[in-house]
Amino acid sequence: MAMNRETKRMMQRQGQLGPDGESAAPSQEDRRRSAATRQPRERTSPGQFLREVRGELRKVAWPSREETIRLSGVVLFALVVLTALIFGLDYVFAKSVFFLFSQ
Repeated sequence: MAMNRETKRMMQRQGQLGPDGESAAPSQEDRRRSAATRQPRERTSPGQFLREVRGELRKVAWPSREETIRLSGVVLFALVVLTALIFGLDYVFAKSVFFLFSQ
């Protein structure tokens, strides 16, 4: 495979090529061997799962009450405006189609 120096350097930094320019990826035989020796993962208990979920949820940056109310108002306002816009366009198009076909 022909590649320029920049591509070769990038692939070496990513670990896809060795320093000699040969592929650093494991061969198909190596992958087959490692798949055969791989141990099956143990299942996580429901209690452990819930503890990990709680730990992750503690890391979330939750919005304040004021921020939630303000953003909900923005969403509600956008919903009303877009609903009115779609209703208006639908009304105009319906009237124009009925006008065209009534003649």
